[in-house]
Amino acid sequence: MNDAVRYFAEIPSPTRGAFFLFGFFPIRAYAVCIILGIVAASVIAEKRLRQRGAPKYFTLDVVIWAVPFGIIGGRIYHVITSPDHYFGTGGHPLDAFKIWDGGLGIWGAIALGGVGAWIACHRAGVPLTFFADALAPGLPVAQAIGRFGNWFNNELYGSPTHLPWGLKVYEYDLGAGTVLRDNVTGAPIEVPGGPFQPTFLYEALWNIGIAVLIWQLDKRYKFGKGRAFALYVMAYTVGRFWVEALRIDDAHHFLGMRINDWVSILVFLGALAYFLRYKGPQEHVRVDADGRMHLITAEGEPIHWSGELPSDTDSTADASTVDGDSESAAVGADDPPRVEKK
Repeated sequence: MNDAVRYFAEIPSPTRGAFFLFGFFPIRAYAVCIILGIVAASVIAEKRLRQRGAPKYFTLDVVIWAVPFGIIGGRIYHVITSPDHYFGTGGHPLDAFKIWDGGLGIWGAIALGGVGAWIACHRAGVPLTFFADALAPGLPVAQAIGRFGNWFNNELYGSPTHLPWGLKVYEYDLGAGTVLRDNVTGAPIEVPGGPFQPTFLYEALWNIGIAVLIWQLDKRYKFGKGRAFALYVMAYTVGRFWVEALRIDDAHHFLGMRINDWVSILVFLGALAYFLRYKGPQEHVRVDADGRMHLITAEGEPIHWSGELPSDTDSTADASTVDGDSESAAVGADDPPRVEKK
């Protein structure tokens, strides 16, 4: 491929990732991408939850808890795995709080976000798996949108490449939200060695593929007890492993591999073990006249749930039916909390 063709085939990077309203109020593309991703995941989860009998806007009840927890968890993971940027030579510890400069680790976001979601689901009287399975195809869509925030920040690109879709990357000032420019010509200063592998795009496309995969398989097999979410975790970690291998940004290594690669392996094995271990009917709910949610199967049979996820040893109780006159027996000895109709 000649230089002229390669020039026009390169993927350009944005030269600005921050825009100012009224000349002083910053709107950062990275934050906008995250917000759009959250909205997309919420819309998908809400649609799937309503199909499973949940009251309107139950997703918002969970999001209010899950998103703040997830952002905090994602930032903590990023800081822990990249401490030199904040506590090393030339680092500033207070920069750890500057989320708008980029840096959220997906593992921490899912882990602590899951804690927030669990709190919300527990308050509503349903297991976390009910919400997790509904969210499963929406979460990778959110991640795909969020990856474009890295594109705006000119970060997390891969190794140099001669492929026609190589990424042109500029030296970037995260604090100012704009590229560095030549003092004489005013042209953006390119990162030497490019073009680079557009790993943000690879991961975004992979995540869209995960969403389609889960959507199709879940329609066919009707996963329950969090197995659709476990499928998402397995598919994501496979993609993250090979995308991570292409990246050349600074990262800590262990036994010759980046830390995130090791995390991907461990999380994949954990999700696989969960997927094989826990089986049960797809969880739906019935909302009574008082706004209480009762866990049922897709066929309307009550599911016994005592507040904890039962194992396969309790499979006889998972889909067991009870005499129709006693709703409390279908959900445990205690009535679940009321859920406001909205």
